[in-house]
Amino acid sequence: MPAKVTDRPIDYREVDRWEGGVGWIAHPEEIMQRASHALATEGGVWLVDPVDAEGVDDLIAEYGEVAGVVVLSNQHRRDADAFARRHGVAVALPETMKGVERELDAPVERLSVGETLGAYELLEVARSDAWQEYALYDGETLVASESVGGAPYLRVGEERLGVMLPRRLTPPREALGGLDPERVLSGHGPGVHEDAAASLEDALANSRRRFPRAFLANGIDQIRTFTAALRT
Repeated sequence: MPAKVTDRPIDYREVDRWEGGVGWIAHPEEIMQRASHALATEGGVWLVDPVDAEGVDDLIAEYGEVAGVVVLSNQHRRDADAFARRHGVAVALPETMKGVERELDAPVERLSVGETLGAYELLEVARSDAWQEYALYDGETLVASESVGGAPYLRVGEERLGVMLPRRLTPPREALGGLDPERVLSGHGPGVHEDAAASLEDALANSRRRFPRAFLANGIDQIRTFTAALRT
């Protein structure tokens, strides 16, 4: 199984459909399982960390007109500019995100932490030179970009959500721990739509204790995904 697939997919796998949006994985065969989401909210549809795929615009159109594209991680430029150009919108970047704007071939707008995209508030999850990560939350749906996810290489044992290996010793408890979402979506793997708050609490509370097990189970895959991300 490849860590990351860079060829344009001819199909995609739909995930995370609910009343307020839909998600898709353009390359379900890759370890990363890069997930993208369309959020139907006030003012239109926002595309989050999107990866392009044949026919995905028809999936998005079910929820309305695209209002913009947002990138929630400095590692998730993905196909944001392609979607923005195609739909005639800008790419929204967190105000403190560095190193992404110069790589985008599309208009860029800046969004401060605490500002909203429709009903979704922008939250800061982590900020350093190497790791800049944000999330969106509307009181019901949490969209986590990087640290927390449902892809198999992030989880161990009975976890429904896992914390990415480099963050297991310093999980984003301050940023995400006080939230009570009905569903948790992620930039990697399918989301959790039942007992989501409990799954998130379990992932954050036990990430350190489970680090040795996660390292043994997922360490090689984590190295492969990081290497693939750096190369592409």
